[in-house]
Order: sequence, then C-alpha cells, then structure tokens
Amino acid sequence: MGVNPKAMASIHIALIHHPVLNKAGEQICSSLTNLDIHDIARLALFYGVANYWIVHPQPEQQKLLTTILDFWTTSKDLPYNPSRSEALGLIKHTHNFDSLIDNITTQEATRPTIITTTARTMPKQISFHDLKALHQSPRPLLLVFGTAYGLDDEIHTRADHILAPLTGAGDYNHLSVRSAVAVILDRVTSG
Repeated sequence: MGVNPKAMASIHIALIHHPVLNKAGEQICSSLTNLDIHDIARLALFYGVANYWIVHPQPEQQKLLTTILDFWTTSKDLPYNPSRSEALGLIKHTHNFDSLIDNITTQEATRPTIITTTARTMPKQISFHDLKALHQSPRPLLLVFGTAYGLDDEIHTRADHILAPLTGAGDYNHLSVRSAVAVILDRVTSG
C-alpha cells in the first residue's frame, strides 16, 4: 500500500549562486543560466515541488531573472506554451540564505528541514533512504543545490542534514545541477 501524499512533507528546492565554490575551492558568486531556470522549473512542476527558489545576491542578476520570468509568465504572445508558464510560476527568488529560510518558514508556518547536496563525501551524510523517511513526515523539506563547483561549507554548516553524493559507474561525479536535481527528486518521490 502506498503512502498517502497528503501526509508527506512538501518539498522546496533552492538553487544557490552565493556562496558557492569555484574549481580552486574559492568562494564565488556564480551567474544565472537560462537552462537552470527553465529545466529545474519543469522538474519542480513534474515532481510536485511547492516552490523552486533561486537565491542570488546581485541586483543585476535578480533583474535578469525577473525579466525572464515576466516574459514567460505574463506575455500575451505565448499562448502556445502554457505549461512552460505554469512551471516557471513555481519560481520564487530571494537574495540570500537567511531570507530563503524566513520566506519558507512564513509560507509553511514552520521551519523546513534543510538538506544540502554535494558531490563530495562529507562527515555524517544521510542516505536517500533517510531522505525518503524525512519526506514522509509532515515537516516541509528544503533541498539545497549549489551552482559552479557546489555549495560553500558556510551553507552546509547551517543544514540539518547533508545528503550523500550521487554515485555513478566510475569516479566522475560532477553532474550538471539540472541532472542532479532530476535524480534526487526522482529518488525522494518515487514509490
């Protein structure tokens, strides 16, 4: 017998652009990419995510995001693609991690369980089995993804849990964030 979806926690996903790491392990702020905006929004709609949060501190990048979202969600010239508008309607944006947590806590009337993701092996990581168990509780989940070469430890230290990395056939483990989001959402929501 399946789990009652009403009893499951709502899931929020966040894509962090700062603080993230570059190839040398230095803290940076990455740029928005159109593919991440569109593809992750479509994943969010497909897997029933409550909201897809894009976290970026730079006003110019926030303006770019607003322009893209306005074009796809309010333009009268796009009647042929209403599902794209529906997916992009799940996107909310904020400027930092604190405001992300505050916004979700206000929306859900409780603080979410924060789970960060990484391609690195780190101490005390939880398994996908553990993540599925958390999803079956009533407390909302926030799955946090990083751009560039992943989240800075500053974000991991604020999480309730760090998810174990995805593993493939070999040693290579630097998936696009869009691919990682797809695999993780599928694993946490599948029966």
